[in-house]
Amino acid sequence: MTTPATPRQAATVLLLRDGAPGLEVYLLRRVKGMPFAGGMTAYPGGSVDDRDGDVDIAWSGPTPEQWAAAFGCNTRMARELVCAAVRETFEEAGVLLAGPPDGGPDDVVPDVSGDDWEEQRQALLRRDLALSELLADRGLAVRSDLLRPFAHWITPEVEPRRYDTKFFAAALPVGQEARDVSGEADEASWLTPAKALAEAAAGTRPMMPPTIHTLGQLEPYADMAAVLAGAPPEPLHPISPTFEKTPEGHFAVLPDGSRVRLVVPLPSLSSGSHRRQEPSPTSAEPLLSLVREPPAAVPRNTSQGAS
Repeated sequence: MTTPATPRQAATVLLLRDGAPGLEVYLLRRVKGMPFAGGMTAYPGGSVDDRDGDVDIAWSGPTPEQWAAAFGCNTRMARELVCAAVRETFEEAGVLLAGPPDGGPDDVVPDVSGDDWEEQRQALLRRDLALSELLADRGLAVRSDLLRPFAHWITPEVEPRRYDTKFFAAALPVGQEARDVSGEADEASWLTPAKALAEAAAGTRPMMPPTIHTLGQLEPYADMAAVLAGAPPEPLHPISPTFEKTPEGHFAVLPDGSRVRLVVPLPSLSSGSHRRQEPSPTSAEPLLSLVREPPAAVPRNTSQGAS
């Protein structure tokens, strides 16, 4: 029996704003052919970098110890996750969650769209520059108070490429604009959760299970202030779906017993340098649609790990 791959630590950010139609979230459609989730619509995010744990980084807001308590991890990992969330949001959306070390709640860097900022963003992408170095050069601190813990998902053990991902919610800082700057995406959009879910249900916007589920958790909120005040929407616990095939169809089953019907095929990752060694349910079976079914009298186990 094959030993499951060890999941890599990762952070992803639900970047929010209040638009004309209501609460909107920033979504990227990943380029087809990528080794993970190619063609899928997702949030900005990615793996933790070794330098995200730099203890010299300036910090404003809840401490790494407080984040460690929220996510149930050690202090170093908490620091890495928050910094990865800040770094990835800047790399993939051109939005920097930072401000003066001694500033007030509204003192966020107002504009990061100039050529000098773009040079530093590109240096981050190449790993020629660490987030700590960028912030020190600018006299800025990570604004951890702009982030909220939102969810925790772990890729199922059957997948050869696995991630242990902490999801954060964050409001778009005043004066900044999200920009389509990610080389890993061919589309960037601000959408209401309801519209994104409707497109997923129609099969025109394929998504991975965590994206569908977290969009559903966002949908009841009227605005970003309500999201930040209410996060996390449920007690944080690792979610790793299993899969089942019944006469009614294919389903992803969450730890609380709720099921999500799978109807949209995943893009093929079985050619070229990304050929999988073994088929897995999430490559051979369809992806999530919007059809969600409640648990059948299965109590939620908030301490359950994913298997």
